[in-house]
Amino acid sequence: MQTLRYIGWRLAALLGVLVVSSFLVFGSMYLAPGSPEQFLVGNRSVSPEVLASIRAQYGLDDPFLVRYWHWLTGVLQGDLGRSIISRQDVATLIGDRLPTTLALTAFAAVLIIVCGVGLGILAGLKPNGALGNLVLLGSNLGFAVPTFFAAMLLLTVFNVWLGWFPSFGSGQGFAGRLWHLTLPALALSLPSIAVVARITRTSILEEAESEHVMMAIARGVKRRVVLQRHVVRNSLLPITTIVGVHLAGLIAGGFVVEHAFTLDGIGNLLVSYVQQQDFAVVQAVALVLVAIFGIVNLVIDLLYVAIDPRVATGKEH
Repeated sequence: MQTLRYIGWRLAALLGVLVVSSFLVFGSMYLAPGSPEQFLVGNRSVSPEVLASIRAQYGLDDPFLVRYWHWLTGVLQGDLGRSIISRQDVATLIGDRLPTTLALTAFAAVLIIVCGVGLGILAGLKPNGALGNLVLLGSNLGFAVPTFFAAMLLLTVFNVWLGWFPSFGSGQGFAGRLWHLTLPALALSLPSIAVVARITRTSILEEAESEHVMMAIARGVKRRVVLQRHVVRNSLLPITTIVGVHLAGLIAGGFVVEHAFTLDGIGNLLVSYVQQQDFAVVQAVALVLVAIFGIVNLVIDLLYVAIDPRVATGKEH
């Protein structure tokens, strides 16, 4: 019952965040210098009558809250409006590009979990071994490498010098997309892999030296059982926390990578339409990104409960 109540509160919180975010996203567009109708006409000289017609067409004469309500109800019905620049349906624009962004972030997330957590656990179990020292060295390098520099470095080595991977595009089909997204996913995940591996290693080391682990070893419990049930399991909460933070951060980092590799994702779409001051597209993409961020955090919260049900009752400490 406590778990269901916890999930209900988290879902309500996510809904509240989305509503507040939608208001801020919609309102922020009207805080930009200049009026919306001037953005619509661009640098062209038009008569006051034309400007009045544009304001009437887009409902710009309505009070702000009325305009927000009309936009929000349209979003809830799947109507994200039409692009001012291309005159295309915004939902179609986003729908065509969202799979690339989701595939890129999912690929990067798998790399972070498998490589970051996996290497961190192995390094933590053998801290004085060659792997432990290598993880420490690699994490220090990863801290110092920005995402954009990692993208340029990977392109230079694996595309220009070796010719193993393509330099742009997202590919066709599962195998083609996987091949094209390998370098972008590596560039996006490398800094996070470094951080996650280091935090995981530290968490494993701290748990391995805890009192209850020492007691289990003293009672003669097998080392494999101690590692699985006590060391690794009890380290999962801090590991999940750091992994969740970095998975959510992939959304922002994806903008840089999509631009560097010329991927047709929503990050590249947002950058392009911000430059062209297309209100409808910018608002819709920003709201989608906020929704994805909120869903990722919700999943992490639910993982907390799966790992330790006491989280739902607030008695995890």
